[in-house]
Amino acid sequence: MIKMGVKTHTALHVLKGAVVKVLGEEAKWTASVYVNGSHGRLTVKFNRKPSKEEIKEIEKLANEKIRENVPILVYELPREDAERRFGEDMYDLFPIPEEVKTLRVVVIEGWNVNACNKEHTKTTGEIGEIKIRKVRFRKSRELLEISFDVL
Repeated sequence: MIKMGVKTHTALHVLKGAVVKVLGEEAKWTASVYVNGSHGRLTVKFNRKPSKEEIKEIEKLANEKIRENVPILVYELPREDAERRFGEDMYDLFPIPEEVKTLRVVVIEGWNVNACNKEHTKTTGEIGEIKIRKVRFRKSRELLEISFDVL
């Protein structure tokens, strides 16, 4: 039995991939994440509030990726090797301390690559379904918060 927090955390990676697909590369930098049971919140650096259509498209693409049931690959590599292989795109806005010499990199092929030390499902299909509940844009900080539930 997979813990709900594990499903919800993995859903963050799927949702982030969908956000980048719909809103573009300027939305790729995660500023913070939050998981509490089946509830999660992804906050990305972005310059505007997305339209209702864009939000619907993000949810649709995320759930399509879940239904595809693709593998979640996790690589544990020396930091230099990870940086050579995956580049700076695997990082978020919260830096990984320099003293961390081994990185775990989570890859959903063609969708999302992130350095992440949390536990994940083995496939996207194990997540269930994502329902976006609330979207908040904080203009002064250029942050887009997407709150969701895993059903």
